Amino acid sequence: MQFTINRENLLKPLQLVVGTVSSGRAIQPITSNILIKVENNLLSLTGTDLEVELMSKIPLNIDSASGSLEGEITVPARKLLDICRGLPESCEISFSLKNEKVTIRSGKSRYLLSTLPSVEFPNIEALKSLTEFDIPSNEFKKLISSTQFAMANQDVRYYLNGMYFEVTQDTLRSVATDGHRLASNFINLAPTNIETQQTIIVPSKGIKELFKLLDNESPTLTLQISLNNLRVLIGDYIFTTKLVDGRFPDYRRVIPRDGDKVVIADRGSLKQAFTRAAILSNEKFRGVRLALSANELKITANNQEREEAMEMLKVDYQSSDLEIGFNVSYVLDALGTLKSEKVKMTFSTPSNSALIEAVDDSDDSLYVLMPMRL
Repeated sequence: MQFTINRENLLKPLQLVVGTVSSGRAIQPITSNILIKVENNLLSLTGTDLEVELMSKIPLNIDSASGSLEGEITVPARKLLDICRGLPESCEISFSLKNEKVTIRSGKSRYLLSTLPSVEFPNIEALKSLTEFDIPSNEFKKLISSTQFAMANQDVRYYLNGMYFEVTQDTLRSVATDGHRLASNFINLAPTNIETQQTIIVPSKGIKELFKLLDNESPTLTLQISLNNLRVLIGDYIFTTKLVDGRFPDYRRVIPRDGDKVVIADRGSLKQAFTRAAILSNEKFRGVRLALSANELKITANNQEREEAMEMLKVDYQSSDLEIGFNVSYVLDALGTLKSEKVKMTFSTPSNSALIEAVDDSDDSLYVLMPMRL
């Protein structure tokens, strides 16, 4: 195997692929490596941690390809990335394989990397697509960004450590919850051949690595759903993730629909007030208290040092007085994700969940927050 490539053409794909590689002590040492393959004037880089896999295909230009030799091998992923990062911008990098070692040359720099045979490199099983459809990349990115912060992190309820997707003939919905809050959004699809609703849970690492790919310049992407995997084709990348085998909670039952106390407020002013109050909230519990009265919202926070913050806001509120507590971080996550100028907060009692959503049709996101006892 032998090829030459410009550093800038290699660096970004390499960074993305290395993101999927096992970190720390890998169960299989080879999952700390990436697979490098040269074939038909294409360089492909593949990384995996056995749960997610990313392949990038990079064209080798005519001059480089004329001197290239086909072949494949695996090399230490992070060492290769650190070497390429450290080389000068726009330099040419040459790779060659000999005696089970890869030599990397650029100018007067030379590096020798150990290898492991490519035949030992694990591949996620071949995907038999049950459902396949195209979607605008920016719409899919908006869908993930509006819900991913609500995913659980290392929860014993493993099915919460990811994002739930619900696909119908004309919509794709995302839902995430950690048991204390829930975020949901949907986008409309061009008519598909999906006859029955399909649901999947994508693990949190899969969501995080996939989100990085959505900065790709490709205007559309293809989603392929199989029994055990999700595959995404976007530009020169092929991303595959295993799915979580579990039953996601019925999100429809969690969304409160009987709230009779409605606040309409300016989103920017509300966010700023909560941000200031958060400064003096308890660092561990992050609780703030909301006191609602006629056209007025009072936000208070205090901490173990007996410091206190109070914010008063004029809002549109016509119902009876109400006091309720929330984790201020959860409130700020919702307000920071919504894009509308005005937001609607709907309450019922101090012990029931609240609903936060946009007033207009500019944003289809909705957020459910469980209250706190303060």
